[in-house]
Amino acid sequence: MQFRQQALDRLRSPEELDLPVRLARPQGRLALAVTVLAMTAASVWAVTGTVAPTVGAPAVLTHAQGSYVLQSPVAGQVTAVLAKEGERLPENAPVLEVRTAQGDTAVVRTVAAGRVTALAATIGAIIPTGANVAAVEKVAHAGDPLYATVYVSAAGAAAIPAGAAVDLTVQSVAAQRYGVLRGHVRTVGRSAQTRQRIAAYLGDAQLGEQFSQKGRPVAVLVGLDRSSATRSGLKWSSPEGPPYALDSMTLATASVRLAGQRPLDWLLP
Repeated sequence: MQFRQQALDRLRSPEELDLPVRLARPQGRLALAVTVLAMTAASVWAVTGTVAPTVGAPAVLTHAQGSYVLQSPVAGQVTAVLAKEGERLPENAPVLEVRTAQGDTAVVRTVAAGRVTALAATIGAIIPTGANVAAVEKVAHAGDPLYATVYVSAAGAAAIPAGAAVDLTVQSVAAQRYGVLRGHVRTVGRSAQTRQRIAAYLGDAQLGEQFSQKGRPVAVLVGLDRSSATRSGLKWSSPEGPPYALDSMTLATASVRLAGQRPLDWLLP
């Protein structure tokens, strides 16, 4: 009641009616100016600015020439395995020895130089003609650079520009600790990939099935950014990245930045 009475007395008092009214303090004027500037900048950006949406897709680290599946040209029993997984072999190097039904010994050799990524045949196994016995990645030298092959939907690939930035979350690397792998788009495929074509390029039928589950994707080749400051020799979002090198055929998830788009569509009367 006391505060109410004081307010009524002040209203009845004519003595302060001719005093100037202070509309805002200096601090208020500063806040108002900052707000106006922020709103102006936002309006200009809404009209002229662009945003860069992204598309996510599965990926695998590979060498540029891919892999191939080595098949046996003869039927028979495997009597010797002459190569090891992970071994780098030259062209025409022996991989298996097979004894045919006629008692002859045939040697299964590499078609092109590369690294053996999988061996499907063991000693004593009976294999038919054309059986898949090994997967060989086409890499001739230890220093050949890694790439990432990203399998993007046809609709998403149409919007990917050459040189687009790519972030890769590598399956074998703790992203929370070491961050994501950086790269840029080299080429975008011109045609959709079938399951068989993907399997032939990667030398792995399971990956062919996995990457084509949602339809026929387009292969996007991504060059990995290099860095002399990291143990892996590649550029990461963290300063150092993981303390080890990456191997080919490592799975990843890619986030590709598309061409910039207008943030708003203005409707004019």
